[in-house]
Amino acid sequence: MARIGLDFGTSNTAAGVMAGGRPYAIPLEPGAQTLPTAVFIDYAERRYVYGSAAARAMRDGQEGRFMRALKSIPGTPLAREPRRLLNERVTLIEVIARFLTEIRQRAEAHTGMRFDTALSGRPVRFHSASAERHAQALEDLREAYLMAGFKAVDFLPEPEAAALAVDGAGRMLIVDIGGGTSDFTLCDRVGDRTEVLASTGLRLGGTDFDKALSLAHAMPLLGYESEIGAELGSRTHTAPRALFQDLASWEKIPFVYEAALLREVQRWVRLAPDPEPFERLAEVLESHLGHDIAYAVEAGKIEANGAPQGLIRLTEVERGLSVPLTQDALAGATQGFAEQIAATALDCIAEAGVAPGTVTQCVFVGGSSLLAPVRAAMARALPDALPVDTEVFTAVVNGLAIASERPVETARA
Repeated sequence: MARIGLDFGTSNTAAGVMAGGRPYAIPLEPGAQTLPTAVFIDYAERRYVYGSAAARAMRDGQEGRFMRALKSIPGTPLAREPRRLLNERVTLIEVIARFLTEIRQRAEAHTGMRFDTALSGRPVRFHSASAERHAQALEDLREAYLMAGFKAVDFLPEPEAAALAVDGAGRMLIVDIGGGTSDFTLCDRVGDRTEVLASTGLRLGGTDFDKALSLAHAMPLLGYESEIGAELGSRTHTAPRALFQDLASWEKIPFVYEAALLREVQRWVRLAPDPEPFERLAEVLESHLGHDIAYAVEAGKIEANGAPQGLIRLTEVERGLSVPLTQDALAGATQGFAEQIAATALDCIAEAGVAPGTVTQCVFVGGSSLLAPVRAAMARALPDALPVDTEVFTAVVNGLAIASERPVETARA
């Protein structure tokens, strides 16, 4: 029996062990070190599908329910709310457990090892505004691991894990910007010794960037901020925002496809001075296209981050439908988030009781750390620190693999 390092992420998941004295990221899909944290419940085949295969099933229009950003669920009321899926009542904790079971089984099949315990990465704070919800999130995730067949699970904050895996010496600030949280660890590295000085976190990440971009650029094409007329008289009012907020949130998209909501939107079509956007919205709900929109926004964000202009392509909703996304628009929608991230990074340094000028390296981890507005905000906050790129998608799992061979008490709960 052995212990596995497991980085259960909002967007992607990775698993690792030590091999030949070095961390080894187990390929959970052919040719890939990470697996999309995605689940598709196939109604026709009556089975659960995971990872890239789940995303393909959704994009191919197969009948079923697609779920992503499951890591955002623990600690929220959604976690323990029973739902009927494939004629059984299950909670989303159980859905997470089935995903973790799949990860364990794939890792065991590849390595020929049996993993009875896990060292799991976790955000410094699942819920930065509520200690109670953070504690509940840890309890929810622990329960999911035990349901997945692990006898025990220990937790290590993700940036502290990454600090074990990155190269370098001196005083380093690990800046781990993932899909759901931003986490920071300030540490001193001398040789192979890493001393953690402080860690802190913020419940803000790439899915928040996506939501802001969706509301600003995609949802207006579906009627966001558009007017609806009254049943009687000539007065109008703005369309209720709640549906659009949920449709722009990765973890809430699977739950907007209710018949009552569709009927309400069809009423908006009838009453709106300009019915076309609401006609598109009705098509999105009827054909379950919410995740197609989310993927299009995410792709446009990535494209705009590396070029003067990207494009949010909503061709699944309507042929030829798209909206440009410039670098300035990307910065405008995410600047406030980037400043929050930089401010929290400085809070981490202050918590350690040291001066910002003593930080020699700013080490970026996590896919969302690649965003230009985040980099710019961090450069303004720590102008003297050398920006360092590492293995942004595998630094955490590599650190967990290293820590998995250490005594359990070294894993911080």
